Amino acid sequence: MADQLAADIIAKIKSHADPAGGEITPETELTALGIHSLELTEIVFDLEEAYGIEIEMNTVEAWNNLKNVGDIVKAVRALIEAKG
Repeated sequence: MADQLAADIIAKIKSHADPAGGEITPETELTALGIHSLELTEIVFDLEEAYGIEIEMNTVEAWNNLKNVGDIVKAVRALIEAKG
């Protein structure tokens, strides 16, 4: 999954993550990065704007569905493919 989309998403997540979180990989848990609901919401807005997609989920659904960085990459990839 080390492709350009994943790299771009990781960069966006990194800007919201706790700098002490260390290296971010697709397996990195969001909670390990100090990302909570407000940061997740900001990340979702960043991704929607960057890729022209709409991520339809409230915060509770987001936390239930998105446990790690790879989950976010998969969700965004699916929305981009569905749009195209």
